[in-house]
Amino acid sequence: MLLMGIDTSGKTASAAIFDTDKEVFLASETLYTQKTHSQVIMPMVKSLVEQSGLTLKDIGGIAVANGPGSYTGLRIGAAAVKAMSFALDCKCCGVSTLEGLACSNLSFRGTICAVMKARGDIVYTCAYKSDGYWIEPLFEEKMMNRDELAEFLAFNGTDVLLCGDGAADFFTDYRSPRFIIAPPQGRLQNACGVCLAAVSKEFVSADELEVSYLQKVKAEKDFEEKQKNN
Repeated sequence: MLLMGIDTSGKTASAAIFDTDKEVFLASETLYTQKTHSQVIMPMVKSLVEQSGLTLKDIGGIAVANGPGSYTGLRIGAAAVKAMSFALDCKCCGVSTLEGLACSNLSFRGTICAVMKARGDIVYTCAYKSDGYWIEPLFEEKMMNRDELAEFLAFNGTDVLLCGDGAADFFTDYRSPRFIIAPPQGRLQNACGVCLAAVSKEFVSADELEVSYLQKVKAEKDFEEKQKNN
């Protein structure tokens, strides 16, 4: 199957086309951009398809990073994938942004910990056991205080590869001989990781695709605060 992956969950906009049968990436592009992802992602998809000598109808499934991440970015990515899935009559799936980050560093053997900035000393995170071919989560993805995460990793007993937009600060602030910072090409979100994570996922119809924020959006917080004050 030709699988398209899309990630608009952070500062990078990324798309890739993966041949799951041959295990070959036919095309990929990642752009660190200040533009709105809605301006970038569909032209990027169109360019990759054309440069690969394909048409959109050749795509058998579409995967998208569905959170955590930027509220706006996640909604743009999900909307784009739903629209393409409806138009192409193909199924889609959502992939955890954290799992996608880990899969971008899949060859590492040990513990891969994805660390994304949330607010203050709180991060979105999940740690995965990796044998170099497959990953298994060590706990459910969650929001966690950085001190708590550092303590967990210190007692984990294996080398830890750190990735995500919060990895560099975490690596600097919690120096440990067991901590390894992912190289630049594997540190931020990209669609190749989304594709690799999606291979083992169940694909669903476009109207079943959901976004996972891991925390309440501002509108929900404002509503709850209003209810408390009434």
